Amino acid sequence: MSRSTGQRSTLVLGTRASKLALQQSEMFQARVQEVAPGVAVTLKRIQTSGDKIVDVPLAKIGGKGLFVKEIEDALLSGEIDFAVHSMKDVPTQLPEGLEILCVPPREDARDALISREGRLFKDLPPGARVGTSSLRRQSQLLHARPDLRIEMLRGNLDTRLRKLKEGQFDAIVLAAAGLRRLAWTQEITEYLDPRLSLPAIGQGALGIEGRSDDGFVRDILNRLNHPPTRVAVSSERALLHRLEGGCQVPIAAYATLVDDEIQLEGLVASVDGKTVIRDAIRGTIAEAQALGTQLAERLLSRGADKILCAIYGTA
Repeated sequence: MSRSTGQRSTLVLGTRASKLALQQSEMFQARVQEVAPGVAVTLKRIQTSGDKIVDVPLAKIGGKGLFVKEIEDALLSGEIDFAVHSMKDVPTQLPEGLEILCVPPREDARDALISREGRLFKDLPPGARVGTSSLRRQSQLLHARPDLRIEMLRGNLDTRLRKLKEGQFDAIVLAAAGLRRLAWTQEITEYLDPRLSLPAIGQGALGIEGRSDDGFVRDILNRLNHPPTRVAVSSERALLHRLEGGCQVPIAAYATLVDDEIQLEGLVASVDGKTVIRDAIRGTIAEAQALGTQLAERLLSRGADKILCAIYGTA
């Protein structure tokens, strides 16, 4: 397909084909149509490696980037004009020629517990089977409750909920944002406090990726950008970039903005949850990315480097 970066009347939005990805993309498609009513936006479903491989832990097949690579290839070839990603799936290093052009307002960043019998996290029985595909969640849950059995849970949200209801797990932990976007909040037993389960970098936020030289798309997407969310996510991603972490390493960060200040909390944990290194930093919004790097350095100096070396097998 020929690549166009000038003005046009039709744009193609690339998306994964899962129910949640389509919902997120359709919501954003509607917003684009509102700010650019003269431009028709069509959706193109793209299957990614992460969608094809559902029976292996993400950490064993490459982790971060598995849900975006094929979509980025379509962007670079001109097959699509922009793409909607869950920000937590986007690597900190993007291919040359691509960038995140827009970060819309963030949804709830917290993790959510769904338990089969309606029990809160603290009330789960000893040895309860808790399903998650995230080493970040696993490490923090085990740190709080080493008596639990954390088991791998892959698949789309509806698949994960079905496995819970079939009795394969006593509880599962999911991102609250996805459940809220699908209007499935009635399934949530408990929103987990970030002091118990610090969210993934970018959790709850969307990242709209496009070609760096496409001024037409950039202009449209800029109207939908939410600067406070973009600042918060950029601080979290700066921490991740310094730690060179993928989405399947027990790294967490969550930034909040109050007036002109940003507070960033960060965490690195061992997979078994026995060691958790956590710290926080505060500064001005203008320092957002520098604060992320500084907090990462502090975590490394307190022993996060040893945890990461052990996980990456470079100890």
